[in-house]
Amino acid sequence: MQKMIRKAEKRDITGLIALLYQADAVHNAIRPDLFKGNTPKYSEAELEDIIRDENSPIFVYDDGKVVGHAFCQIKEVKNHRLLQDIKTLYIDDICVDEASRGKRIGKALYDYVREYAKKEGCYNITLNVWGGNDSAMRFYEKMGMTVQKTGMEAIL
Repeated sequence: MQKMIRKAEKRDITGLIALLYQADAVHNAIRPDLFKGNTPKYSEAELEDIIRDENSPIFVYDDGKVVGHAFCQIKEVKNHRLLQDIKTLYIDDICVDEASRGKRIGKALYDYVREYAKKEGCYNITLNVWGGNDSAMRFYEKMGMTVQKTGMEAIL
């Protein structure tokens, strides 16, 4: 089978969940005080709903099985009192299977999402990176992203 990036389908849910476990492991290792560990972000039923939602596309890198994903959300601000009208593609999660890392799959997914956002008329792409996830920060900086805002906390 030819390697390709495409919108996720119901048949991809098992592969998506496997990757969500890997993403959770990264987050749990960085912030066990916030992330329970060994828990995917979405259930099978929630994934089915997301797959059907045109404003929340999931893209998968398929090389015979799902080895990478990009969860996205289209967000729009219109007629806001303070903010300009803007259409944004928010990347909720990009994950590449541990066994497939270093093969430029993450870059391929990001590039695909970038082109999709342009086609959809988005002004920008946004995402969040947890403090301590230095490899993700380096990756996104390498993709040309810059800090838009910084979230801060004080643990009590």
